Amino acid sequence: MKVVVIGATGTIGQAVVRLISSHHDIVGVSHSRGKLRVDLASKDSIRTLFKEVGPFDALISAAGVARFGPLAELSDDDFRLSLDNKLMGQVNLVRMGRDYIRDRGSFTLTSGVLSREPTAGSAAISLVNAGIEAFVRAAALELPHDIRINAVSPVWVTETLKALGRDTAGGMPADQVALAYRESVERNRTGEILDVRQFV
Repeated sequence: MKVVVIGATGTIGQAVVRLISSHHDIVGVSHSRGKLRVDLASKDSIRTLFKEVGPFDALISAAGVARFGPLAELSDDDFRLSLDNKLMGQVNLVRMGRDYIRDRGSFTLTSGVLSREPTAGSAAISLVNAGIEAFVRAAALELPHDIRINAVSPVWVTETLKALGRDTAGGMPADQVALAYRESVERNRTGEILDVRQFV
């Protein structure tokens, strides 16, 4: 299958590419590196990307920016960035990608455990993640031609925690997180939120 991976140079994206590249033709897309780039906050950028990529069988989005910080300190711009980028960016990948995805193809978006297990400072991210999950469940009811859609819900990634200088005890290595993305692409699931902890 021709699989488009958005965020292919990120921590999770690289792990996904390593895992599935031996069985699929990977089209890697990044925000700021490589030949193919996309700005999720820009519909024009997404539209241009799909014109360059052409028809594909599956799309994985392992990208999206959202702000983390105390509720009292989160500004309108912080919420707007989170909504425009991680939420609407991924929604627009599906809306525009419908014209390019082949029959029986699949979309896999990324939400996160903070939608259901919030922490202090996660108000914007929790809002966005929950929105992605609600969109996936609803969109699955309407996508034509047996096109599937799921979201993967990662926990904190060990490599990210290490880079932030935080305790890695509660994290999961990116290579394990990637297993849920493979499940979404290769199995007959749709309208589901895949908790990465179920695939270890």
